[in-house]
Amino acid sequence: MNSEPMHQIVNGFAGACKGLRLYPPRHPSIQSQIERLLHSLQLHLGSRSWFKIGLLEETLFIDDQLFALQTPAIEVLTGLLQRLQIELLEFHRGLETRELIAFLQILDDPVVSPEDLKEIFERHRIRHIRLAENAPDEDREPRKIYGRAMTVVNEIFQDVRLGHIPSSEKARHVVKDMARLTLSDPHALFALSMLKSYDNYTFTHSVNVSVIALAVGRACGLDETELLCIGLGGLLHDIGKLKIDLNIINKPGRLSEQEFSQIMHHPRLGANMVRESEGVSSTVVDIVLGHHLRYDLQGYPADARLQGPLKPVHITAIADCYDAITTLRAYQRPITPRQAIAKMLETSGSVLNPDYLNAFVDSLGSYPVGSLVRLASNEVGLVTRVGRDNPEEIELKIVFNARGERLETPELRKVESNNTHLLVAEVDAFIKGVNPLDFF
Repeated sequence: MNSEPMHQIVNGFAGACKGLRLYPPRHPSIQSQIERLLHSLQLHLGSRSWFKIGLLEETLFIDDQLFALQTPAIEVLTGLLQRLQIELLEFHRGLETRELIAFLQILDDPVVSPEDLKEIFERHRIRHIRLAENAPDEDREPRKIYGRAMTVVNEIFQDVRLGHIPSSEKARHVVKDMARLTLSDPHALFALSMLKSYDNYTFTHSVNVSVIALAVGRACGLDETELLCIGLGGLLHDIGKLKIDLNIINKPGRLSEQEFSQIMHHPRLGANMVRESEGVSSTVVDIVLGHHLRYDLQGYPADARLQGPLKPVHITAIADCYDAITTLRAYQRPITPRQAIAKMLETSGSVLNPDYLNAFVDSLGSYPVGSLVRLASNEVGLVTRVGRDNPEEIELKIVFNARGERLETPELRKVESNNTHLLVAEVDAFIKGVNPLDFF
């Protein structure tokens, strides 16, 4: 995901608010800022009718992009939304310059209170920016937990960059919630693991590996205590990369032999760090140290000495692999969930543990959550849920009708396990221009 356009929106809001404190709206400098911001908003809107900006657990987001890494502009916009207790804003097609200026003045007016917002929006005839609310707690719990995990990873990584020993307390709390949710609803968090960010890859990858490792662990019959270790290990597995040259980590292409030799140090660097953190078990240290050890005991570090059984390490390796190959990178386009499974099965018994991989694959069903599928009717739908006890029971949101026309409002459809023949093929969401996270 290219987050640059969304950063332009955030910077535009922060700059325009700052400018309006100094000059009137008709000042040429302010008019130029407003025009650039409006252009950024319209570009992001594209062919859609609306998009959203809001806060999730005090973390700014635009659509499915969480801004876990703070910048001055992100802090400014987050602070303004927090002051007015704005959880969610919808920006709709047809937004006018007049409305945007009025909204910016309201947003930065210290006299305006949260209780006044609806009345002020009406008075200024702001129709294309709408106040909304996030879904009730029971509906947004997975996103809420995922957002907390992103925030925790950000804090841990900031500690490491400052040379501090990272605290594991908040991480253990959020992993406990993740583990319990996975036990009760194994696919709820897994659906959010499709949240990918090219610019914040290290953050989202760390959270996604934790989420997917919990799903693999549940499929393998682990109890809550074991899942807590798996989840925390997944969250911290790549922490050693913070000690590697950032130019190597972010290199948009294949690494040279010398560069890869530096990358190979990150498991040991990470294990040394987490070993010093209070409350971290030896299993978590093993996961961080051994997540690049293959099932056939090849991989790196070749001389790694693990303190416990290999099961948690092999489970995390499966999660690491699944997220990596389903993520868009500068040198690699993402592959679909079914393609990812097929590719992973090719390495079963050599790179990946066959028993744990088979358990994971069985738990996902024929069409994992996030798969875009074509029905026998020629309609195209996105799998948004599979049955807890029978993953062949599928819920779809129909995105394209039988004529290939995109529906403005997706239609919910259930497919029972005895009717899976109605699903005829997987469709590449990337080619169809479908972002799965828009439908959860």
